[in-house]
Parts: sequence; structure tokens; C-alpha cells
Amino acid sequence: MENVSVLILTFIASAVGTMTGFGTSTILVPVLSLQYPLAETLLFVGIVHWFGDIWKMLFFKRGANWKLILLFGVAGIIVSFVGARLAGVFPEDLLKKLLGGFLIAYVAFVWIKPKWKLPKSNTNALVGGGLSGFFSGIFGVGGAIRSTFLSAYNLDKSVFLFTSGAIGLLIDSSRLVGYVTGDIRLKNYSIPILITALVISLIGAYVAKIIVNKIPQEKFRLVIAIALFFVGLRYLFF
Repeated sequence: MENVSVLILTFIASAVGTMTGFGTSTILVPVLSLQYPLAETLLFVGIVHWFGDIWKMLFFKRGANWKLILLFGVAGIIVSFVGARLAGVFPEDLLKKLLGGFLIAYVAFVWIKPKWKLPKSNTNALVGGGLSGFFSGIFGVGGAIRSTFLSAYNLDKSVFLFTSGAIGLLIDSSRLVGYVTGDIRLKNYSIPILITALVISLIGAYVAKIIVNKIPQEKFRLVIAIALFFVGLRYLFF
């Protein structure tokens, strides 16, 4: 039954993560870490997340913003590796509450000023990539920060999701190296379950692609904002 629950959660997380650009780790890490060691869970979810990035790029390959990918990616790669090596050093509850408060504040601001856009400066992209990488490495959840910064650019949904996937791929590659070099191994997760989870994540991503294609562009940023708001509540209060 534990294996079945892992696969069901993977399907849901993959679908949500593909539609919004984040959510895979947000769903999987807190639940799976109740049954399995946190360090192993970060590695397991990191592998699933890495393939999820590829699925986003595969299904939304019509769009890309290579400048954002490069700027976010460079900062994210460096900081996520450092964060992965620091996993467990900082109080996780404090980091989660800070992240939750930031997300809720951002959504409230966008609600008040719906036409606001983040200036497309190199500095903003580097800061967004760095914060995303840090939270990804230190406790496996950084996509919400990445989506916050990317949604502020008000990108076309295909560009948003492809760019999110490409940046995530760079950051996830770095943090996976950080976990492995930190001597984290999959001992409680079997290889057959990992392989099955990857197949399930592909199916979830494909279902999400169908749904995204039906969401009007003018409503897409609202969908992201709502998702960020609920994630913020979860980290701040639960």
C-alpha cells in the first residue's frame, strides 16, 4: 500500500507541477518524509523532479526565453549545490514560514496591482534563480519561488512552462550532485518503484498538458497566483 500511495502522489504531483511550473516537491516531500528518511526523500523526489523538468520541456517546446534560463540557471546551479550540502543545518520550520509569508505577500500584491510586471533585469533574474536554487537544495522545494519570479514577467504560458522546466533542470542537476556527493543514497526506496514513478510522472505531465492547452492565456497568471497562495498558506500555517 505504501508503494501504491507513492505512485498516486507522484501522478498528482506531476500533473500539478506541470500545470503551474511547481508543486511536485511541494506535494511529495512533506508526505513521503513522514514515512521515509528526509535525506533519501529529497534524493528520490529530486530524481522525479528532474524528469518532470524534461517532460515540461518536451510538452511545451514551442516556447523558451533563453536569457532568463541562463541567468536563473547560473545562479540556481551555484546556490542549489550549496543549499544541498547545507540540508539539515538550518531550522526547516523557519525557512518554510519565511517562504510561506513571501508567497502570500506576493499574491496579495499582484491582486492589488494585477498589471504589475517585474522589470526584466539581469539582477532580478539572478536573485530569482539564487533564491529558487537555495530553497530547492536545502529542503527540496524551490519551484514556487521560481514561478513567483517568472509569473511576474507575465510570460506566454508555453514560454513560462518551458523556461521553468529548463531552469529547474539546471538547478535539479546541481542539487542531485550535492545530495550524492553528500553520501545520500536510496536505501528505503526500491529501484522498481523509482522507475514506475518516473513513468507515472510522464503520464501526469501529459494529462496536465491537455488541461493547460484549454486554459486561456489571460487566466493563466491567475491560476499560478492561486496555486502560490495555497502553497504559501500551507508553509506558513501547517
